[in-house]
Amino acid sequence: MTDDLMSSRRLRIDGASFRDPQNREITLHGINVAGDAKLPAHPETSSHVREHFFDGDHVSFVDRPFTLAEAHTHFARLKRWGFNTIRYIFTWEALEHEGPGKYDEDFIQHTIAVLRVAKQYEFYVFMDPHQDVWSRFTGGSGAPMWTMYACGFDPQQLHVTHAAYVQNTWEDPAEYPKMVWATNYQRLACQTIFTMFFGGRDLAPRCVIDGKNIQDYLQDHFIGACKHLAQRIHEAGDLHGDVVIGYESMNEPNNGFIGHPDLAQLPKTQHLKKETCPTGFQAMLTGSGRAVEVDTYAFGTMGPYKSGTQLVDPKGHSAWLDPATWDDSTYGWKRSESWKLGEDIWAQHGVWDPSTDTLQKPQYFTTHPQTGEVMDIAYFTNHQFMHYFRKYRTAIRSIWPDSILLMQPQPFEIPPSIKGTKDDEANLVFASHFYDGITLITKKWNRFWNVDVLGVLRGRYSSPAFALKIGETAIRNCFKDQLSSIRQEGNDYMGVHPCLYTEIGIPYDMDDKHAYDTGDYSSQAAALDANMFAVEGSGSAGFTWWVYTASNSHFWGDNWNGEDLSIYSREDRPLPPPATAHDSNITRQQPSLDPASPSYSESRNASTAPTTSSSIHKTLSVDPMTSTPRTPSAGSAPETPGFRAADAYVRPTAVLTHGTISARGFDLKTCAFHLHLTAPSPTPAEHPTVIFLPEFHFPPSQTVVEATGGKWEVGVEEVVEGAPQQVLRWWHGEGEQRLAVRGVKRKRGSLRAREGEEGVMEAYWQMGRNCSVM
Repeated sequence: MTDDLMSSRRLRIDGASFRDPQNREITLHGINVAGDAKLPAHPETSSHVREHFFDGDHVSFVDRPFTLAEAHTHFARLKRWGFNTIRYIFTWEALEHEGPGKYDEDFIQHTIAVLRVAKQYEFYVFMDPHQDVWSRFTGGSGAPMWTMYACGFDPQQLHVTHAAYVQNTWEDPAEYPKMVWATNYQRLACQTIFTMFFGGRDLAPRCVIDGKNIQDYLQDHFIGACKHLAQRIHEAGDLHGDVVIGYESMNEPNNGFIGHPDLAQLPKTQHLKKETCPTGFQAMLTGSGRAVEVDTYAFGTMGPYKSGTQLVDPKGHSAWLDPATWDDSTYGWKRSESWKLGEDIWAQHGVWDPSTDTLQKPQYFTTHPQTGEVMDIAYFTNHQFMHYFRKYRTAIRSIWPDSILLMQPQPFEIPPSIKGTKDDEANLVFASHFYDGITLITKKWNRFWNVDVLGVLRGRYSSPAFALKIGETAIRNCFKDQLSSIRQEGNDYMGVHPCLYTEIGIPYDMDDKHAYDTGDYSSQAAALDANMFAVEGSGSAGFTWWVYTASNSHFWGDNWNGEDLSIYSREDRPLPPPATAHDSNITRQQPSLDPASPSYSESRNASTAPTTSSSIHKTLSVDPMTSTPRTPSAGSAPETPGFRAADAYVRPTAVLTHGTISARGFDLKTCAFHLHLTAPSPTPAEHPTVIFLPEFHFPPSQTVVEATGGKWEVGVEEVVEGAPQQVLRWWHGEGEQRLAVRGVKRKRGSLRAREGEEGVMEAYWQMGRNCSVM
């Protein structure tokens, strides 16, 4: 790629950073759009809805993530909140739900139209082929229903055999256990299909369909669907490079059974245990209709613990397709004679004997059948996952050679060892995820203790007891250290590339939805703040927060498996919108870019102590723009609607930096933002450092700016009508530079200003209401 082409791109990679055409560092401050995209729009089928669920062929995802008519409303809202990046969620099912090779062109054209709206708001967008535990029919999202039949499963028999937990097959979907959907990764259907997808040629050679092993059949169709979408986006002519900057490889890939050490036991690496927890062999037995006594687990204050046992009795029902009732000609494929429908495929490969119900090969998935190599998670990552990634990369690059590829290995696992190889290429991003599992599972923010999960996984403690972190400061630093370690692992194993956390988030329905009844979002704000402190202190290139869900409600949350992580809900109040005019009391300086000018450094204040990373308090959260009644079954709306911790996620961000950032952060407690950078030259007049400075935290008459040198000004810019942003532009000299901005202090999770400032905030609230564009 020539230097001219590199410099003309809207965003390019420079080592561990993103840069704009003027060589300013770009910080990706992003959001996943949208949680709704996991679910069909027509008929509208949330995960708790039984009607139409098993008619998976005849659905449409047109109007996901939202209707075209609503796109401006959602994008304007996100722009006002300071987001500049969209992780655009789409699913394989949305593209190819009707059958193999049958693409939904209407959905694709809807996607192109929505991307063009995102372009108007100058978002950076990367496309995310999203999946969770394979598909909606195994309790998640992603793959179309026909893939279940292709793999030999009967999706209507998964719940009774415990081969998968699906919310709408629960006796009362509203009582679906918190986060139990994620245990599907350790249940028969999901473990089997991921083994097929990544390792079918090695481990399931009998499974051949249309002359291809099931691994190639599934991968070729999935990659083909993504390639077809990329082709249509490329043909649009005005999206690749202008708004779409790249493609992610796959959301949260999973190794399935690959590397499973002993099918007769729960692996030590299975950290999530909840409800029934069958061993691999027990799952195979119940999947074939056998009754088995299975251990059950609950999640307590110190993690999962065995709570008892449960008899799982499918009463002869099998998770495998009955050849007497299923016709393979439905989708036109031809299954090989070596693959017998109605029988567990692992029994067909000699793993267990269904005539005696005995386990024959407990370590079947630990050794490569042809080479004898040990197969573990590292082998999976460096062989099966990388084989898939290379195929995906080739397909996308065949359409758009300059596409950035975001490689996402399995979360919390060591990334692939590609440093110094041809896979260690310039247009690559290390995409990682991070969740505070204790908060996510318990749906409580524990200010007193947490655990260094990554340290435990990497064997850094002689005892898990030493991984405990006591006190909120220690917890926040623990999160930051984990994220820093993940970024460093990317450098060590993959080479130097931008590290982007494409998912990080917190549950909003904490403490049995206490905030929805009281309007008190202080716990959510504290959890958000801790996570955002970690991101900003980790040295990463940015993040895309999980998630924005347009249809979120207090009762059903994100309408998917009981999750409620959306920063937006229509049932919460918004922050005061920004005013369109500035108070005349703020000090403005007309920029003088001559270093010899006496005014060039007049903003210097050597007596001001710099803001440090250890002092940062942060939080992510959202504000809804309208208020609507809850779902009738949820009861009446609270008398004191909350602000959904919006004060925590609407935060200042160094959007464009002339130079390289060495430290950045926002202290929510003191309402102080700091930015430390090193500049290679004085700032060009036309291309200053630009900081999003939310007017909610920094009303002009209450804002103090201090810098080591240069000139600055605060003003409002409006890329598209209805999405004004207050920004600070800073012209500074070369070398090390520091900037500190202080705004209005208030109690975390509350809009109330600290004592003596209530009048100012009330005036600001009224000003924002009077000047808002809704």
